[in-house]
Amino acid sequence: MTRFEQLYYTSCEQGLSGYSGFQFNAVSAGVTAETRQAVEALSGYEPPRALVESDTPESLERCPVNLCYRPYDRAGRRATAVCVRYVGRDSARRFGNYFAHALHSEDFTAAAEGMLPIEWWNSPAWTSQVSPSTEIPALAAPVPGPMGVRAVSEFLRAHPHADRLPELLAAVFGALTDHGSVVVVDHSTERIAHWFAAVSYLLPPPLARGLSFATYVFRPARSRLHLIGTVPEAQLTFGPDDEAAYTVFDFARGMFPEVPVGPLAALLTRVGVGSVRPVWSWTADYARGGEETPEDWHAPVAAAAASGSIPLTAVDAHAVIDWLADAEHLGARRAAVAGDIHREHRDLDDRRLAALSAAAKAGGDLAVHQEIEGKLHASRMRAYAAASADAVAPVPITDPVARERATALWTRLLRDGTRNPRERTRLLLWALGAELPVPSEVLAEETLTLARALLGALSPAPKLRSEVIDLLAVLPVMRRSLATAVEEVLEQRAGQEQLFSQFPAELLREADLEGRPLLQEHRLRARAEREPSHTVPIMFKILRIRGQSSPDEELLRSLWRQSTRAWTHLEAVRIAEGLPTEGPVDEAVGKWLERALRQPVEDDDALESCLHLCRLLTRPSRFAWLPEAAGEYVQITLGLDDSLHDLREATELVDAFAVPKAGSWAAPAALTRLRLVPAMLRLPADFGRLRMRLTALSNRELALYLSAVGRTVTRGGQIDDIALGHVAAVVTLPKGAALSQTHAEWVEAIRTRPMGRWPVADLERLERAVRPYRADLAERYAEDVEARRRGPWSLPRSFPFPGRRTKSPAPPTPDTGKSPGSQATENSRKEKGR
Repeated sequence: MTRFEQLYYTSCEQGLSGYSGFQFNAVSAGVTAETRQAVEALSGYEPPRALVESDTPESLERCPVNLCYRPYDRAGRRATAVCVRYVGRDSARRFGNYFAHALHSEDFTAAAEGMLPIEWWNSPAWTSQVSPSTEIPALAAPVPGPMGVRAVSEFLRAHPHADRLPELLAAVFGALTDHGSVVVVDHSTERIAHWFAAVSYLLPPPLARGLSFATYVFRPARSRLHLIGTVPEAQLTFGPDDEAAYTVFDFARGMFPEVPVGPLAALLTRVGVGSVRPVWSWTADYARGGEETPEDWHAPVAAAAASGSIPLTAVDAHAVIDWLADAEHLGARRAAVAGDIHREHRDLDDRRLAALSAAAKAGGDLAVHQEIEGKLHASRMRAYAAASADAVAPVPITDPVARERATALWTRLLRDGTRNPRERTRLLLWALGAELPVPSEVLAEETLTLARALLGALSPAPKLRSEVIDLLAVLPVMRRSLATAVEEVLEQRAGQEQLFSQFPAELLREADLEGRPLLQEHRLRARAEREPSHTVPIMFKILRIRGQSSPDEELLRSLWRQSTRAWTHLEAVRIAEGLPTEGPVDEAVGKWLERALRQPVEDDDALESCLHLCRLLTRPSRFAWLPEAAGEYVQITLGLDDSLHDLREATELVDAFAVPKAGSWAAPAALTRLRLVPAMLRLPADFGRLRMRLTALSNRELALYLSAVGRTVTRGGQIDDIALGHVAAVVTLPKGAALSQTHAEWVEAIRTRPMGRWPVADLERLERAVRPYRADLAERYAEDVEARRRGPWSLPRSFPFPGRRTKSPAPPTPDTGKSPGSQATENSRKEKGR
């Protein structure tokens, strides 16, 4: 069950702050700091000067009471109500104390069980007594006060300025929709509360729950609530910048602003506070949901009032008619509304009659629909051409005389030189929908006129675009006329290459351009811009239309003008495969192929595409297309790729990749980056030579190589000859080899790792392999072999390397980027010292 959180705020000795003074005396459990801050902001109170020293119950009773309501969303779901009373002295006997009792709910409407916020006026739920405890219970149910429809009606009948209620209501509507505040001045807050209640009852209930108000504020200029009450003794001074934001109704002095009264405010005050509640109940059947402004609410309220036999003005009736066109949510009730309006308002114009006719038909009242429909053929045609809000779709006209007259009227309207493209389009659609017998020569003439107008117009609105598409779908002559108009533009004015990317030329299909090569080519160029992935087949289509075998520079630039990278490798492959291998090819093709070859190669897929292109271009007939530099690029790239497959020893592979341009050209650099090291590791190594060539690798490739060899020395099991050769190449690197500190640490870790871990036979093979190059290292391996053969009790307490480790480091993988540690660095330094 939804409840109200309660909060007491006053100057007291005991409260939540722990010291005397203004503070929260007590709150309900669960009240948030945000809620306390909101209540404190609403609770300020300043009495009229003459009542500051009120001390007796009688004088305090005369002090204004502020019932303040603040919603935090438009629907008033989360809201706070505060009742603030002046209590005179505080516990220190100082004047100026007040007591604020607040109710807060995250679902105020549900907790209030339908009560409007103003109906809390003088509710018995309010208190001004300090609580002995800092925690008070939540309020479980609303407690209504004496404020009600009857009390407000009696108040209005007795008040001399009750006729100002329409202006007050209109001003409140303005505050709710356009921002600003309305100030109400009267002799007492009791009277002010009745004015607030009158407005609340007349407002649509969702707007009433979203109306913020305060029945008393001493300085209204400091408040930004929608509705502010104050007494004559208050300060009503507004700064020059604030005057426009406050609309003041001074009922005490009889001074009122000039406020235009809108139709909804006039209708509601005519219904009156005493009768408005049933109207709001009926309106629920007519509202769509989501209405906010007076314009949104006017028609549903007027329709509800009409259903209850409440007379409507012409303005009300027109609002209902205009609204009915889009009121599909009414269902069958739509026809009932149309019938109500038609019976009571006989002086409607044709547009409104057409809307009523459509509503009656939509609602199923064929009698009303047929009664109105006979008057409307001419008006429907005009309304449809103008795209009026009440325009209806055309229906076939079956009566021969009516068809003839409608055709004559349609021809006059279409040939009116003042018609804009949309009106012409809609008139053509209307003729098709009405099945008018329009002569073919008239259709040909008028569709060509329309096509020329559309090509000369600015970018169309979405509705016109949709309507032209509909027209092209059902009127073949319109397609022929549009193609003719486009051809006229291309022949008369140069620089129209993008015409087919614009409306309406983009709507033409390939079949519409049969026998018009100029249009076909421009249409394909525009399509290439919209669909860049189809540019290659589009280019070949253009060549076939031209009767040419090779594209020139102008065609290539126009088709790929949106691209900053020229052809991709795959595009270049498709173009090279599609061009004839015999006969001349424009030199622009070679330049564009060179640009494609030099495209960045980021991954293995891109590398494979580039290699495929290079192989394709090695055919003599295609190789001749290439500039000299591009031919060299192809030969070097394929030479490196061949070496990866043909060479049978790792050192030869390193030497093959020592081409100066291998690191600066995209494809050779990618081959080096992606494939060199894996290929080396698959081949046997003449480690006596390879050890001298490893430093020729780049830092990245060397890191990859060392990482792979490091994994070899770490894994268990037998070590094959290929792996042994690569390990030997690393561990026998010359002492003076130019290595980075990181690489040196990795090498030291690889040297140490086989000891105590490798099978004895493999370690002996490694010892024999390295002895010709590093006798000192071979001796250590031999000592480890001998110690392991004597048994565990004969193992040395530490490895015979300087800088003893308790655990040999594992070489890192390249993606960690970490060295094996500072201990390996120390080992390396000591090893060099020996």
